[in-house]
Formats: sequence, C-alpha cells, structure tokens
Amino acid sequence: MRHFVQIGYFLTSVCANKSAEFRISSMAKPNKKNLYSYRICGLCEVLNREMFTNSQGKVLSNTLVLCNCSNSQLIDAKKIGDATGLRCSKVYSSLCTDQIGEAAALLKTDGALVACLQERQIFEELAEELEVSIPEFVDLRDRAGWSDEGGNAGPKMAALVAESQLPTPITKMLSVTSHGQCLILGPQDLALEAAAQLRDVLNVTVLLETPDDVPFDRSFDIISGNLRRATGALGKFEIRIDAFQTTIVGGRGEVKFTPPRDGATSTCDLILDLRGQTPLFSHKRDGYLRVDPGDPKAIASAVFEVAQLVGEFEKPFYVAYDPHICAHTRSGISGCSNCIDACQSGAITTNGEQVKIDPNICNGCGDCSAVCPSGAVSYDTPTFGFLLQRLNVLAKTFRDASGKAPRLLVHDSAFGGEMITLSARYGQGLPADVIPLEVESLPAFGHAEMLAALGTGFAAVDILLAPKTERATLDSELELALTISDKAALRLLDIADPDDLSAILYAQAPAAPIAPVLPIGNRRQVTRLAAKALRGQLETPISLPKGAPYGAVIVDQDACTLCLSCVSLCPSGALLDNEDKPQLRFQEDACLQCGICTQGCPENAISLIPRLDISDAAFTQTILNEEDPFACISCGAFFGVKSTIDRVMDQLAGKHPMFADSESGKLIQMCDKCRIETQYHSDSSPFQGGARPMTRTTDDYLKRRDS
Repeated sequence: MRHFVQIGYFLTSVCANKSAEFRISSMAKPNKKNLYSYRICGLCEVLNREMFTNSQGKVLSNTLVLCNCSNSQLIDAKKIGDATGLRCSKVYSSLCTDQIGEAAALLKTDGALVACLQERQIFEELAEELEVSIPEFVDLRDRAGWSDEGGNAGPKMAALVAESQLPTPITKMLSVTSHGQCLILGPQDLALEAAAQLRDVLNVTVLLETPDDVPFDRSFDIISGNLRRATGALGKFEIRIDAFQTTIVGGRGEVKFTPPRDGATSTCDLILDLRGQTPLFSHKRDGYLRVDPGDPKAIASAVFEVAQLVGEFEKPFYVAYDPHICAHTRSGISGCSNCIDACQSGAITTNGEQVKIDPNICNGCGDCSAVCPSGAVSYDTPTFGFLLQRLNVLAKTFRDASGKAPRLLVHDSAFGGEMITLSARYGQGLPADVIPLEVESLPAFGHAEMLAALGTGFAAVDILLAPKTERATLDSELELALTISDKAALRLLDIADPDDLSAILYAQAPAAPIAPVLPIGNRRQVTRLAAKALRGQLETPISLPKGAPYGAVIVDQDACTLCLSCVSLCPSGALLDNEDKPQLRFQEDACLQCGICTQGCPENAISLIPRLDISDAAFTQTILNEEDPFACISCGAFFGVKSTIDRVMDQLAGKHPMFADSESGKLIQMCDKCRIETQYHSDSSPFQGGARPMTRTTDDYLKRRDS
C-alpha cells in the first residue's frame, strides 16, 4: 500500500535535553550499516556517523559517481562539479557490470552519490558486501541524458544533482495497528472460499445477505444481514448491520441463525468487498479492498494483499492544522468551508465550531491545503517551505551552469515517473531545458506553488496529470494563477502517451523568465511576492475569479451603524476599530474573503470583492466608515455614534412605553452612568421606596397602651 510503511528494524535515541523519541523504519534487509541513530536537541540535529554533514544533519556527498550507461548519454562532469561544488568522478561506462571493481573503490569513500537509479539494488548490495555506508542516488539518465537534446543537458543535470542534496525534512508518522479482524462481503461461494484461504492468518467474519445451505465451519464466523454503513479506515472500521443474525452453535441438521435485529454495530480492521456493487467509500480507503467478483486474478491478488495487513504500520501525517488561524466559524457564524468541500476522502468534517481532520482516513491528496485561504491547513509531507527550497535550488543551479530559461515539469512518482522513463528510453525524452519535479501530491501544487516557480526564474510550468487525478481543485487553482500572472506559461497536461508528452514539450514556444526573487514566507506572502515580480508596479488591483482567497471589503456607509460586530468576528484581523473614535478600518493584505463579516453584519452592509492588490497600499489601514461620537446630554462624555443614537431616538422616543414622555426619552441620549443616576432619582424609579417610617420608642408604646 502506498500510504503505509511497515515498521522494520529501528534504533531509538532520546535527547538528554528534550524528551523526544524518533524511530527510523526500513523495508530493507536488516544490516547494521543502514540503521541510523538520531539525536534531536531543540533545533539541532546530529547524525551519529563519522561523515561530513550539513547544518540540518544530512550527509553531504563527497563524490558524484558518474556513468554514461554504455556511452548512451553525454555527461559534462566539469560543468556539474563547478555548479554544485561536488567532486565528480571520471565518467565511467559500465559501473554496474564490467567496471564493478571501480564502483567498489568509489563506494568505500563515505558520502558517494551515484548518478544511476536503475541499478540502485546492485550498488546497495555491493555496499553491504563491502560493509560501507549505503550511497545516495540521483537519476540523470532518464530525466536528462537520454534525450534528443542530451548533449545540452549539462545545466539540467547540475540542477538535479544539487536538488538531490537538499536535506529532506523528517516526516511525522501516525502509528496504525491492525489485529487482523477481517470482514468479507460478497456472494456466498466466493466469500466462503476467500475465508477458507485467510482463516489461518486472519480472524475472519463472513457477512452473507441471503445465506443458503451454509456449511458448518468453526474456523471462521458466518453472520447474516444487510450492511448499512461503514466508517473509518485500516484498524478502525466501524460497521452497522440491519437484519443481523448469527449462527446457533449446536444441534443437528442445517446451520440455524438467531432471530434478526436491526442496528447491530461492530468493529473490524479490514474489509474485503467481493460484492461487485457500489463501493462502501467514494474514494480510496486504506484497509478496504474492493475487487470485481468476476475476475479470479484480482480476487487472488486481493486475498494475498489483505493477508499482509496485520501488525503495526506507520502512515504520514499528510497535513497539519492550526485552529487559531482557521476561518471556518466565529461565534457560531459559518465562514470558509473550502477544505471540507475539496476533501476527496471525507477525512475533514466539522462539529459546528471547528474543523476536524482524521489522519487515519486522509489519503494525502493535498486539495485542502491548496484551497485554504489562511494556511490553517497546510501540506506537511513535505512542507511548503521545503518545496520552495527545491524550486529555488533547481532554478539557481540551472542558471549557474550557464542555463538560460528553465521550464518546470511537475509530476507524481508512479504515472509521471513512468511516462518520463518511457519517453527517454523509446522516444525523444525531455527537452534540455525542462526540469522534472516529482511531488507527493499534484493537487497540492496550487496557485501559490505555480507562481513561486515562476518567481524563482522558471519560464514555464507544466503539471502532468495522472489518469485518476481529481481536476476540480487544480483547474480552479490554475485559473487563479493565470489571472494573477496575466496568463503566464502555465498548463495542465492530461496526456497518457510518452511520445505526445515529448511532442508537446518540444513544440512549446520559448518564454523569457523574470528576474528571480527569493520566495520567503507562507503561501499568501509568496503569492504576493511572485505576483509583484511578474506584474511589476501595478496601482490598480488585479480582479480575481469568484471564491479567490484575496480581496477587499466594501461597506455601505448609509446602512452601517458602526456596531463593529464585524471587527470582533474577523478571524484574520483584516477589520479593525479605533479606540479613540467610532471608526471601521480595513487592511486588505489580511483579508481571507471568508465571508464571516457578511454573514454576521446585522445591517447587511458588507460585501466582498475578490481581487489582489500587490501595491504597498494593501499593507496600510484604510477607513471604511467613521462618524463623530455622540456627547451625553447630561455630562458631555462621548459615547456611541451620533447616527445610531438618532436612529434609536426615532424608533423609540415617544413610541415605546419605557420612553413615552420627553423626560424618559432623554435617557437614550445619556451615557450609562448618567442614565442610571437619573433613573434612580426619578419619582417613578422602581428602585425608590416609600417615605421612611418614624422610629418607635418605649414611650410611644406606653402612650398607646394607656390610651
């Protein structure tokens, strides 16, 4: 399964200064040379090996091992070395076969970086035999050397080498445990056959809708009923069954069932669905395997796969969530729900007040981070900051190696990587100026990432879609990026033929990149910085499509009463007040266009305009509405707003029973202190009692008795 890495052999190191534990898991064969121990101390990360390391703890390669793969590609070792600062070996021709002895000598030097990915297994096994450190690897052949323009691919090779040396951030992992409780759904004959194959390795329960002549077999459980609902993921499925029946143990004759009952609930770790009906989940769910009941090979493969899903697994925390800057709700008023609407797996829900992300269900599609206006939801595998580093290093190294106008090809590892390999082996390959960038999630590459690539100096950005990539988010993000950049060279490539991919890339008209800028900050800040570099000094804001996360707030001054409820509701601080006078201020740079202010305004005086102001005016506070304060008619202290007091007087004075006469109507024009004092001393005040009774003495009582 793509999302899980079964925990293998690991060492644990606990920092003496901070209680933190990190586990390194590996699918490789156990070997003392590939077990690393990390000591984490605050922001300092020290790799416990006697090697050269950089400030972030990654081993720096000393020697780049080059091979032209039987003279099938041209490699300019000097250009690569000058641009990357690495010591390059001579260019070999068959390190994996005839020159394996030279490869062994190179691997004995700690910090080797082998420029060959196809024969990785050979070099790893060689390192194990030599009892030396496993080398790093980078693919230069398929992505650069094997191309009709391979002779000019020196700058691209240098960029790919430099990018491979960036220290990969540590990924936070979620531990998932599967005890092997498996529920099998489907026709009786198929389900029972699958159960018979799995009963020795899993705790199997077969659910039959209409059992008929059920065999007596105590090696697994058989139940009857209709599955109404299933939630959860691997290790934590929850199911609800109506017309639930279990077999009755004992007795002669056919297997009998208990009386049916509705609403039975249970849990399981795995679900094998052989029904061939509508899937239980609309998107991929870890631990749920669904196959066509008419395909014996697919059933056999699913049975084998589900048998492996027992034990402890680790799954990445794909996204991080910061509730403090989330614009979902404020004081019960609904605002932004972009992440919930975009989530493909149903992992994001709301309890009415906050967004909740279930990491067990999350598949890491990245749609939520691309559409989040505030950055409350951010893709974390890897982080946005690391992606900016990769983009900057690729573009800068390409230029340092005498490259002119690099283009970026964003792709995934499975489909996109295979397309590039097939194009290189059997077709034209990639043009010399097209640099491939492999990402974990294509939808997570949103408008900010597209603009950041242009801002770092790429002349064009193409995103190669995989066959099952959800396009809704990417289409809207591309439209936003095109609008902000004034129709720069940004495209989505929905292509399934490697030759067509090469043809489109070779046919693209050359474009000139902008003077590069260093992308720093969050997605909103990088977008503004890149837009300013692309568009120059624009005094007029850029109009954006509806739903864009940038824009302005417009206030109808005639309707606004300056109640300032919008100020207290604004989650980003874009709307502000003034402590010295009745005033509503606005800072456009901070506005998320979440709509909470429009929903919470009692006068319906607020509207939103999606736009991006890249001038410095967006960072200043502008006045949307202001009025003079009203002076108390009794003490002269300022309180409230004149228009508000006048409006209340028009509606209540002389009309409401509490303010029927002129004297009581004046209370509306008084501050809180004067209003209370006037009411208290008024003859009609409910707080006043009657006349104080005279004090009675003994003489008074005696006189009364004698009389």
